[in-house]
Amino acid sequence: MAEVKKLPKRSEVPVELTWDLSLIFKNDEEFEESFAQIEQQAQNFAQFQGTLQSGAKNLLLALQAKLDLERQLETVYVYTSMKNDQDTTEAKYQGMNARAQKLFAQTAASLAWFEPEFLQFSQEELTAYYQQEPELLQYRHLLTALLKSKDHVLSAKEEAILAGASDIFDASQNVFSVLNNADLKFPIVRDGQGGEVELSSGVYGKLLEATDRSVRKEAFEQLYKVYGQFQHTLATTLATHVRKHNFIAQIRNYQSAQEASLAQNDIPVSVYETLLKQVNENLPLLHRYVSLRKRLLELDKVHMYDLYTPITGEPSLTFTYEKAKEITLKALAVLGDDYLKHVEEAFDQRWIDVLENQGKRSGAYSSGVYDTAPYILLNWQDNLDNLYTLVHELGHSMHSYYTRHYQPYQYGDYSIFVAEIASTTNENLLTQYLLEHETDPRIQAYIINHYLDGFKGTVFRQTQFAQFEKWLHEQDANGQPLTAEAISKYYGDLNKEYYGPAIERDPEIALEWSRIPHFYYNFYVYQYATGFAAASTLAQNILDDDPNHTKAYLDYLKAGSSDYPIAVMQKAGVDMTQSQYLEKAFKIFEQRLNQLEELLIK
Repeated sequence: MAEVKKLPKRSEVPVELTWDLSLIFKNDEEFEESFAQIEQQAQNFAQFQGTLQSGAKNLLLALQAKLDLERQLETVYVYTSMKNDQDTTEAKYQGMNARAQKLFAQTAASLAWFEPEFLQFSQEELTAYYQQEPELLQYRHLLTALLKSKDHVLSAKEEAILAGASDIFDASQNVFSVLNNADLKFPIVRDGQGGEVELSSGVYGKLLEATDRSVRKEAFEQLYKVYGQFQHTLATTLATHVRKHNFIAQIRNYQSAQEASLAQNDIPVSVYETLLKQVNENLPLLHRYVSLRKRLLELDKVHMYDLYTPITGEPSLTFTYEKAKEITLKALAVLGDDYLKHVEEAFDQRWIDVLENQGKRSGAYSSGVYDTAPYILLNWQDNLDNLYTLVHELGHSMHSYYTRHYQPYQYGDYSIFVAEIASTTNENLLTQYLLEHETDPRIQAYIINHYLDGFKGTVFRQTQFAQFEKWLHEQDANGQPLTAEAISKYYGDLNKEYYGPAIERDPEIALEWSRIPHFYYNFYVYQYATGFAAASTLAQNILDDDPNHTKAYLDYLKAGSSDYPIAVMQKAGVDMTQSQYLEKAFKIFEQRLNQLEELLIK
């Protein structure tokens, strides 16, 4: 009997393939010192309350103290979060992370009076303060943006109550995270290589690429069998989280949770609605792609587990992590020597946690804050998708690196709206590099297939998620109960609408909502789609050999939050208030779909 492949314990992972969090705190004792210091500073911040209207110098001192406290708090929070993510079963770091979340809430309560008191200023009074204290001018955009939220900020007492309850509000998200990452136990399934493997989120993604259809089917059915057992619990956690969004939007005088979320980055709701409209108008392209899969894979019926295996058959390309590093450096060289130097730092200074291990948080992300390295979490598998994931997360991390090194702390982060653009631009550059350096038509077809799958997963699928998320909030706002049955019915119908007449209505896929962590992020997912579309234009600009286009792109990476995100992207060459960037992206999808058909016919 073949030996079952089990995930390694955290202690069994080679050190060189783990991230080095000692770059943040040398040890947990140093963390505790910082933790205690933040507690004290949060208490001391009360001395500034009631002073903002007493002179420009007082506003400056209070603002600087607030930002300094937030800066230290971020570092403590991200340290415990990443420590917990590397092994969610380790009680010590579960506890430290819980303490950090509580400290975050307590500190937020201590700072909560600042915004209501500041919002008593008029624009004229603020202008006079700039003249009295020129040092305030370095915070001008920050304060102007804050003043715009005047109609949506409550009294100091009410803001303190909300801030103090933030960890309670996040309970549903935290319950989902623990259940999804630590408590759910998945069965042993066949790995397609004659052996068996313990199913996990990372393993599931790879098994869906298997050319053996029975392997894909087994993984699909067994995964959702587990989630199906907990569907009512997961519907409750999701419904509670949605209710939180609607509650906060209502008491802050927004028309909807959607408007409240987008307003944080000064994004018009029309940007979201334009995305839904453009994607729905272009669903025939997705239907055509699904039909092409059916024909080329010679399937009598197309199931959801048939959508990830390469149309071209057995994958021609596999990548070790070392090989992926080599290709990454070559593909991103077009961005210049300075960019490449910092990518090499990510590899050489252990900013990346590479391998999947027992208890490790699923998926991948780029993390870190202003005073840390821009870390990356992976769950590495030797396939093309993980090469793209590496390049994607490096896009985030380089965006963070440039922002933090070219902007002061108050502008040293970027809005969520532009966050996915840098990562997806990197993916586009990788696609172009691979197509230029692989001359075998079969391999070219494989890469184009991967690109189309990426477009499907990022533009079509994430917009499907965005449409579902909008529906969730509208249902709750209208008083409709979000039961597992109601949620699954809508999701199943929506999935059928997106993938078209060629797709079978698998009952399992109606439960997909139950395992998606992004539904707890509050109108986040639409930005994957808008970002991918914008990145199509930016990547083409970079590849046209005009140094001004590359400079404009690097300036975008350096801009941080020094301007509103729509304006930042307009300077980079993409106007996201219009539909043209989306139309251009769909034209590229159609061109590559045509190209794939031609290659496969040959």
